[in-house]
Amino acid sequence: MMAGETTRYEAWAERGRWLRRRADNISAILLLAMFLCFMLQIVARYVFNYPLGWTEEISVLCWIWCTLWGAAFVLREKDEVRFDIIYSAASENTRRIFTIITGIIAVALFAIALPATYQYVTFLKVEKSAYLGIRLDYLYSIYVIFSVAAIIRYAALTVFAIRGKAPDIQIGAGSAL
Repeated sequence: MMAGETTRYEAWAERGRWLRRRADNISAILLLAMFLCFMLQIVARYVFNYPLGWTEEISVLCWIWCTLWGAAFVLREKDEVRFDIIYSAASENTRRIFTIITGIIAVALFAIALPATYQYVTFLKVEKSAYLGIRLDYLYSIYVIFSVAAIIRYAALTVFAIRGKAPDIQIGAGSAL
């Protein structure tokens, strides 16, 4: 690799790190909003005996978005929860084969489901949320984003595994067995 290519790679890597930090920031904002709405609901319900429905709606919305946003853009491969009794006992070559098989299956399933997922989410434009009146297609559009990100992630993992690089995970870490 030439010096110019290294610099170009480093520039793209820095852009990727910047984007990951912004994705982390969005997750933190969603968690903060969920927590504040949760606390407001507790105070309104138990101190003033006046429950607020919109706080529950925002909490659920933030939870859904935070979970799927985090899975799509924040979660690293080594942070994922996995059943590693067999995986950690296998050789690196066998782990790569496992990664290729599961990657192909994940990409295929998400890709097959994507048109129906998109169609259903766009269909939800006829419904609105109970308290805030937000169109449900906006609220649940995160699932389409998550699906596309999952396809890209597992396709990349599969390509890396085919090229000889197993996923960066901690073998046996955190296992109580």
